[in-house]
Amino acid sequence: MADQPAVTLQRRINAAPAKVYAAWTEPAHIVKWMHPYGCNVLLAEMDVKVGGRFRIALRTTEGEEPEVSGTFREVEPHAKLVYTWAWSGTPEHESLVTLTLRPDGNGTLLTLKHEQFFDEAARDSHHGGWSSALDVLEQYFA
Repeated sequence: MADQPAVTLQRRINAAPAKVYAAWTEPAHIVKWMHPYGCNVLLAEMDVKVGGRFRIALRTTEGEEPEVSGTFREVEPHAKLVYTWAWSGTPEHESLVTLTLRPDGNGTLLTLKHEQFFDEAARDSHHGGWSSALDVLEQYFA
């Protein structure tokens, strides 16, 4: 699967790893920052444990309501999450997200790797979506 498209993004977040981890794993935080391209979060459910599932439903600016879900494969509180990622409309196109959080002074170096995309178009779309969402996450902790 090494030849499948992937994207890696890094951001420095002005918050400790524990706070960034909470923002990524607690629905009350997710609804406040996960707004790629101006979407709104309609629902966020998280069962953050190995084998646990998550589900996030969004409303786009065009009124569409896509939903993404997956299963946690690795959970290291305040340090790392690995989980599958599949949109409800294309569940057969499951990809993999790895999020790592490292202390960086009084902040956190966040690295997001999203891999095993079905094709380059899916990769490019997710690159833009994650970039947009991470912009909002940075502002959330500004």
